[in-house]
Amino acid sequence: MRNLQQGQKVTSVDLCNMLVLQKKQKRQCSRGKGVAETLVRASRLSAMECQHQFQHERWNCSLGDYRKHILRKGFKETSFLYAISSAGLVHEVARACAQGIIDRCTCDESKHLENTETWRWGGCGDNIRFGLKFTRKFLHGGKRSEKDIRGTVDEHNSEAGIKVVKDLVNTTCKCHGVSGSCTVRTCWIQLAPFKTVGNVLKSKYEKSAKVIFHPNQATGQPQLMKRRSALADSSYSPAEMNIVPLKKSELTYIDNSPDFCLNSSYSPGTSGRSCLKGDNCDTMCCGRGYNVQKQIQQTPCKCEAIWCCKITCSVCFFEKEVYLCK
Repeated sequence: MRNLQQGQKVTSVDLCNMLVLQKKQKRQCSRGKGVAETLVRASRLSAMECQHQFQHERWNCSLGDYRKHILRKGFKETSFLYAISSAGLVHEVARACAQGIIDRCTCDESKHLENTETWRWGGCGDNIRFGLKFTRKFLHGGKRSEKDIRGTVDEHNSEAGIKVVKDLVNTTCKCHGVSGSCTVRTCWIQLAPFKTVGNVLKSKYEKSAKVIFHPNQATGQPQLMKRRSALADSSYSPAEMNIVPLKKSELTYIDNSPDFCLNSSYSPGTSGRSCLKGDNCDTMCCGRGYNVQKQIQQTPCKCEAIWCCKITCSVCFFEKEVYLCK
């Protein structure tokens, strides 16, 4: 990553260099107005949502070198990172088109919707079609090629994230006319809030499946398969494991995750992390117990509304118990 001097104007090329990208991705990043800015926002969006989803768990989606080491493995956590990253990219690109940030696309122009007057009525649809096309080309180079099991798993998880955004798209419509009549009806595509996307992907993470490569009986080509029984041992043959095909929407992994209890290359551990008494302290603290601290916190209180548009508040202090893992 290239450091920028204070006061130096940040260009699209600078932003592309700040991101960890392959050569083809860098070319795509710097091609056209608004693309680099959108990639940065997508990266930030997915990172924040990941940390939100795992804030009360042993692995809290730590950034920096921890994230880099996680991405080198095929853990369940890696599957979530690939899925949330691809979902964030689709989401931000589709929104950027609607907002006029990217000059290579505009509002959604789906033929099955009545969009001829959407600009007039303020209904500018999120361009999910361009978002899907851009993301797949950015992540996969526009075409599929034969990969080892790790590459296939990563691509599968990226596609699962893309699919969640696509499946959660809604069609929003407005009626216009005299006395509320629907003489004119305009509709447009609207993405679900990214928090909703994160919730769905977190649920899929909880149900993620460990997979193996196994030849397709029809084509002979290797494909990802999962064991029907969670108790099946990896030393068994494919026939003994009773393997079944994988669904496109499932998150997958190939390596068992560490427990994330102690500081390692994958996580800073849970020592000093706050937990919720009676909820997750036993799990979060890995059986080590926790210390109780009392902290003074402040919050707005005794608020009064002053006509017409002003609110004044006092500051109140209160004591709160915090539970920190040993």
